[in-house]
Amino acid sequence: MKYIVIVPDGVADEPLKELGGKTPLEVAATPNMDAIAGTGWTGLVQIIPEGMPPGSDVGNMSVLGYDATKGFSGRAPLEAASLGIVLKDDELAFRCNLVTVKDGVMVDYSSGHIPAEEAARIMETIAAKLSDDRCRFYTGKSYRHLAVIRDPAIGELLSIKCTPPHDITNQPFAGHMPSGKRAADILKYMEAGTPILAAHPVNAERLKRGESPANMLWFWGQGGRPQLEPFRQRYGVNGSIISAVDLVNGIGRVIGLDIVDVPGATGYYDTNYQGKADYAIESLKRHDFVYIHVESTDEAGHNGDYKAKVDCIEKFDRFVAGTALAYQKSHPDSRVLVVPDHATPIAKRTHTRSAVPFAMCGKGIEHNGVDRYNEKSAAGTGMLYKSGMDMMRRFMAR
Repeated sequence: MKYIVIVPDGVADEPLKELGGKTPLEVAATPNMDAIAGTGWTGLVQIIPEGMPPGSDVGNMSVLGYDATKGFSGRAPLEAASLGIVLKDDELAFRCNLVTVKDGVMVDYSSGHIPAEEAARIMETIAAKLSDDRCRFYTGKSYRHLAVIRDPAIGELLSIKCTPPHDITNQPFAGHMPSGKRAADILKYMEAGTPILAAHPVNAERLKRGESPANMLWFWGQGGRPQLEPFRQRYGVNGSIISAVDLVNGIGRVIGLDIVDVPGATGYYDTNYQGKADYAIESLKRHDFVYIHVESTDEAGHNGDYKAKVDCIEKFDRFVAGTALAYQKSHPDSRVLVVPDHATPIAKRTHTRSAVPFAMCGKGIEHNGVDRYNEKSAAGTGMLYKSGMDMMRRFMAR
């Protein structure tokens, strides 16, 4: 049996007046995801557990069939794993975003989705000037980077209250700065980074081009070394994972999935949709399971851009879902599952924990009468899995 999971990150949404009271999924042309629903089992799934933050970390762990209430230690450690950073018992990883602030407002959580090459030049300078015996800085991709802090009392650092920058877009950030007993330990690095960023040549170049400067470091998403059961041990198959996001690749690495790098996979609107799908199908020659994660739909949600979200949904459907469905049709002993890791409504511009639509088809999966893949159709089935684990058990059942 071969299993394909395709994840349009944050694709679930809410009705928009700009779309005549429909969601981007309802408006977009999605013949392939509709076909998955039209021949398979469709409904809603509560991906984000009660009391957990509705982030891509918790969401992707849940889609993969893990209980984040037991195995989740924080977002940054998963990204560290993707970069090959092995955290010690007295080390904590923080996500370190390059953000744009102006007049006390969080203007852009991604510094205009700063290109990886420019971000790398900035982070090389940050690492050279700010790294010390306690803190080391690591370069990730685009605006997403890491800081690893060594401290014997990591429990106190874990208790620092940090806010994801995408949660406060266009809001004053002063009231959302890291707070708590040990907040000063990370605030000093954030503050020390500001003059370095202000003087950096990359930001001078970006300002000349009218682009958002990366003028502040933002720490959040901290956690210690994660410990999760290997995927093969849990489901009895080997597999691979495809994503342009270090966080998702980090989850894959921790649970023993092979990381597949795809040229042109950017994590944004211009990502290589077809390349991701092609590399996934190629990986099934060596593995029984593949997980394809596409970030663009989530980024459109964060940007509050419904036109871009509809466009990204249609590209995902054409290239990713279309390729996965074609494989399933030509390989009867296979299954396909489409499901987002959370909702990212255009109107809210951040993640929510609402239940999201799923659809699965293939060998041994019956049809429950739905012919469209969207929030309304899924809700109409009356089917609700209470967790990602429940959904994944059904999908992976022999």
